[in-house]
Amino acid sequence: QVQLVESGGGLVQAGGSLRLSCATSGRTGSMYAMGWFRQAPGKEREFVAAISRGGTATYYADSVKGRAKIYRDNDKIPVYLQMNSLKPEDTAVYYCTAGDTTILIRSGNGNYWGQGTQVTVSS
Repeated sequence: QVQLVESGGGLVQAGGSLRLSCATSGRTGSMYAMGWFRQAPGKEREFVAAISRGGTATYYADSVKGRAKIYRDNDKIPVYLQMNSLKPEDTAVYYCTAGDTTILIRSGNGNYWGQGTQVTVSS
């Protein structure tokens, strides 16, 4: 069993930056593809970014492309999401997820999910 714990959220002004972290407790011997989703009030959870097991492949939602970077140290957890040029529409609870493949991650079918960290961007 893998427990994921997100951190790094907070209140930031529009145009600012945040780095979200996803750490784990529990069994970490297996490599996992990882990703981030977010859910704004009244909206469905949406894909933000994903990274392959070895960290060589990354994927981004169009809404954050060019402003976000997901990275990890090879196959290790933690995984980070650097968000720049933040906009009020980025306000959401951000969730970390882990799974066997980036295909599963991107479709929202990761095996494990964290509890989320709140990101609020003020205008």
